[in-house]
Amino acid sequence: MRTPRWVPWVYVGPAVLVMAVACLYPLLSALQLGFYDWSMGTPWSEAKWVGMDAFLRAFQDPAVWRSLVTTLMFAAVCVVAEMVLGIALALALEGKVRGMAVFRTLFILPMMIAPIAVGLTWRYLFDAQFGLLNALIELFGAAPIGWLAQENTAFIAIIIADIWQWTPFVFIMMIAALANVDGAVLEAARVDGANWWQATFRVKLPMVMNVIAITLLMRLIDAFRVLEVIYILTFGGPGDSTEILSLHIYKTAFVSQRLGGAAAISVLLLVVVASLSWFALRLSNPLKDEGRS
Repeated sequence: MRTPRWVPWVYVGPAVLVMAVACLYPLLSALQLGFYDWSMGTPWSEAKWVGMDAFLRAFQDPAVWRSLVTTLMFAAVCVVAEMVLGIALALALEGKVRGMAVFRTLFILPMMIAPIAVGLTWRYLFDAQFGLLNALIELFGAAPIGWLAQENTAFIAIIIADIWQWTPFVFIMMIAALANVDGAVLEAARVDGANWWQATFRVKLPMVMNVIAITLLMRLIDAFRVLEVIYILTFGGPGDSTEILSLHIYKTAFVSQRLGGAAAISVLLLVVVASLSWFALRLSNPLKDEGRS
């Protein structure tokens, strides 16, 4: 006896409804706010209708486009590095080796630390006078570096902090995926004469490609939403060299008190993230095999 098609919706429907309300209400509120000129502390009745002005200003503002370029560069470098390191660590630590549980626990600790604490930790590490990194540099006779005072090094600093915090997420996802790989398939590959590299890159990783694609998509989205660590480390400086789009939105809303403009830029960020997510899903299509089965 086949289960009626409406039965799954009885179980999934309430969760879908809750998620739809939780996601759509803030989106519609931001979209509405983008059409008004309104500052915090003033009644909503005093909000001035400006139509598409805030959206047009966002598209024409060079600072918005600079922040978008910075965000794309930051996301590209961080996500690629985290995927490579996370997969490499998972492959290295998937076997049964003495003390491996301890190493796995240590690797996931950075992800469990609050972003504010991560920002403060790396701010002290990068401190020009008292930072541990400069102390190590001075041991080799080199001059200390103002990590957070120079554009290039400040950008490198926020990348290092993000990679340190979120590589464990990729590691956890890949460890779980590799644990479910069918051992019989790997054994058949070895019987056919495949070495470790061939078994890994031609058999094992293709079998977990769906998980890799989903992990890549999740990290890509999170890279566009990061705020706290960069806020603590550099606040977008020096200049605007580390001002990613989410931080620019924060400054527009709470420093410049232009909530309508911030909402308009938020919609722009949503469009960019949705477009990249759609492209990534079309490229990888992680659910195509399940859909055909």
